[in-house]
Amino acid sequence: MDAKRRRSWAGWQFVAPFIVVFALVFLAPIAYAIYLSLFRNRLIGGNSFVGLDNYRQALADPNFWSALGRVSLFLVVQVPVMLFLALLVALAIDSGRLYGRDFFRVSIFLPYAVPAVVATMMWGFMYGSRFGLIGNINEALGTSLPDPLEPSWVLASIANIVTWEFVGYNMLIFYSALRTVPGTLYEQAEIDGAGEFRIIRAIKLPAIRGALVVATIFSVIGSFQLFNEPSILQSLAPNAITTYFTPNLYAYSLSFSGQQYNYSATVAILMGVITMVIAYAVQLRGAKER
Repeated sequence: MDAKRRRSWAGWQFVAPFIVVFALVFLAPIAYAIYLSLFRNRLIGGNSFVGLDNYRQALADPNFWSALGRVSLFLVVQVPVMLFLALLVALAIDSGRLYGRDFFRVSIFLPYAVPAVVATMMWGFMYGSRFGLIGNINEALGTSLPDPLEPSWVLASIANIVTWEFVGYNMLIFYSALRTVPGTLYEQAEIDGAGEFRIIRAIKLPAIRGALVVATIFSVIGSFQLFNEPSILQSLAPNAITTYFTPNLYAYSLSFSGQQYNYSATVAILMGVITMVIAYAVQLRGAKER
């Protein structure tokens, strides 16, 4: 019995460092955010318990729903385009018919190595209609290209930046999955007379379905967490990017500009729950199709 207890305690000693770190950096912040969301700072009485009132206010807040609708549109349009481009590039590299395959792979992945802040500032400069690339083209050619930072175009401009940043990242996920496909399957397919498109449809796409699900889940989470790009472009397009442009930007503005920490925590908790539910739904759908 003593030997069994010692083995049991030895196991806990191995996992204890992870449990402590996990509790401090993950569970504790979530618990504190939930705690903050149940209170409200009043002019008279200070911080007082209000239960679920903050959540009721958030669910009736037009700014919150506007931000959520914007990132949902971003998710529905940008994610399929980005993943399709990444898959197309991965299939081209894996085909073995692409000249300079290694250079092409590194070139596509390189934008992911550029920090998001630097990438957004670079694209923000190119988007400038008065001082940037768009302005220079209009001046040189006498054209009138639309301003990418005006309200009707700014979401598409942000989607372009995010796509440029993450196509290479998702390409690497797909390409790594393709490299695990046994070569004998390709040989048998060639013997049976299958063409390249038939091989892609019957062998390659089913083999990387798990990678597609993983990339989709990461992209869903990234879409709902959209913050860096609109936050940096806000100074260049203050009329197009409001303080509630995305839920994360709204929570940030409430906390650091409006000093509404309790309501900011509420918005963050709601977005965390929404993101978790949608990501889990994508995972379940992917598991059923496998």
